[in-house]
Amino acid sequence: GLRAFTASPQAKGTGQVTGAAMPEGKAAFQEVLPKQGQLSVEDTASLVLCKPKVLPLKSVSLEKLEALQRAALAAAAPRPPEEGAQPPEETPQPQPQA
Repeated sequence: GLRAFTASPQAKGTGQVTGAAMPEGKAAFQEVLPKQGQLSVEDTASLVLCKPKVLPLKSVSLEKLEALQRAALAAAAPRPPEEGAQPPEETPQPQPQA
């Protein structure tokens, strides 16, 4: 956020900030929030790491369509004759004469 310097108690009447009375480092800044007026905040964008999402390679609707297609192909494919069943007798086709 925005930070403002406050005057030390010794320099209160003069309006000056004395550097000798202020501590070094982060403790040197004291945050002051105004009672009136606008307050603006500086914010920087940073990366937020989260758990990776696992996405399927194929969608659910595509899986359903492929299952229906496999079922249709299996139903349309000729079935092998079962054991003990008589194979259908073929009737001779007439040969065309040339």
